Amino acid sequence: MINLETPLAQEIVQRTMQIIPFNVNVMDVRGVILGSGNPSRIGELHAGARLALAQSRAVELDTALTRTLQGARPGVNLPLTVRGQPCGVVGITGNPDEVRQFGELVRVMAEMILEQAQLVSELQHEKRYREEFVDQLIKQGATSRADLEIWGSRLGVDFRVPRSVVILELIDEAVSPDFAMAELQRCQQQLARYDPELLMAAVSPRELVILKELVPPEDERNLAAFGQEQLFALDAAARQGLKTPAALSLGVALAGIEGVPLSYQCAQRTFRVGRTRNRLARLFSYYNLSFPVLLSALGSGWQAEQLLQPLKRLQDRDRRSGSLCQTLGAWFSEDCQAERTARKLGIHRNTLDYRLRQISEITGLDLGRMNDRLMLYAALQLE
Repeated sequence: MINLETPLAQEIVQRTMQIIPFNVNVMDVRGVILGSGNPSRIGELHAGARLALAQSRAVELDTALTRTLQGARPGVNLPLTVRGQPCGVVGITGNPDEVRQFGELVRVMAEMILEQAQLVSELQHEKRYREEFVDQLIKQGATSRADLEIWGSRLGVDFRVPRSVVILELIDEAVSPDFAMAELQRCQQQLARYDPELLMAAVSPRELVILKELVPPEDERNLAAFGQEQLFALDAAARQGLKTPAALSLGVALAGIEGVPLSYQCAQRTFRVGRTRNRLARLFSYYNLSFPVLLSALGSGWQAEQLLQPLKRLQDRDRRSGSLCQTLGAWFSEDCQAERTARKLGIHRNTLDYRLRQISEITGLDLGRMNDRLMLYAALQLE
């Protein structure tokens, strides 16, 4: 049942009095005036409303009858119902013969406003319910698996379908928290129009978490292109509701309740790795950055130190010109193909061979051996 309160009652009064030239009162189920064109009456008990509620019908009070009811005034009073439940009374002050013709119009209009308010309230409750579900899903261990399964069942979520977490983050740090939250709300509305099945939650003033069903293609070679397509589509929808730039990062698609927090962690790492590698980029997919994202777990500790030692030696020796580090990066970006690397750098093949030998000598790694080559590549990814 809708909870009729003063702001909603006053809205009914204002909107109906724009149409009819008489005072309108709105009372709750106790007969207390919550809204009125005559503010001095707010808070009073309305005798006509109490009669209408008691008899469940329209009640007219003429001048003679008001003499027997303390504080009563002539008029027409009609009970209000929403979805079959009584929720109050609307009254029109005046001679019943003059105001009777407006009674049904005012009642219907008041009930439409109440119906709309009830629908908005339900939608807001549903939105909060879905947001809290997402928030609990990404917080591994915050809510029991059994409770999450029941929660998901109520929302019609099938955890057998792989889902990917997408993080949308506002990247303009100058934007105030209030403006940022308003931006995310507009973005959520736009994304809900794009795909009503999306589960979303604003987990901070700048971060929106999106759960999207994502069934990767059978051909694993298409994963990178597939992930990028999903990001492009979400970005295009999100930008219609945003006035400030945002970056999106797509985590790995996993099935099951336990897959959601893992995908969220993956999306966070993907964002950090992507922004480190290219500050100007806005869209980052795990499927394009899988190797450096997986390596990022080694970002600290003795393992990372061991991996980085050969590269640090090279960087120290190459500090003045930077040509060796540039050559190494180009060589790996061209899949260790000498001819392509030489063309990319605009140098002779012999010059490339000489530089690669220097890199091997300085790092102590044989670039002709896969194990040594992989160690140096991993070190570059960690950097």
